[in-house]
Amino acid sequence: MPIYEFKCLKCKNCFEFLFMNNDEKIQTKCPKCGAEDFERVLSTTNYNIPGSSTGKTQASSTTHSCETGSCTTYDIPGPG
Repeated sequence: MPIYEFKCLKCKNCFEFLFMNNDEKIQTKCPKCGAEDFERVLSTTNYNIPGSSTGKTQASSTTHSCETGSCTTYDIPGPG
């Protein structure tokens, strides 16, 4: 049962949709303003790693810009 997070492009409200199955039909409108224009956002995660073989225990991010916008790459330490 995945939960997807979205941000309304009109009012910038963040909200979630829970999908119980692939065939489920849900009303996809912003619960705050009723707009139908929104984008899916990356969910926030929490982790606790007591240590790693590389000694790296902090997450890091790198943001890249291009003509069409920007994107961020996250490096989360862990095995492998």
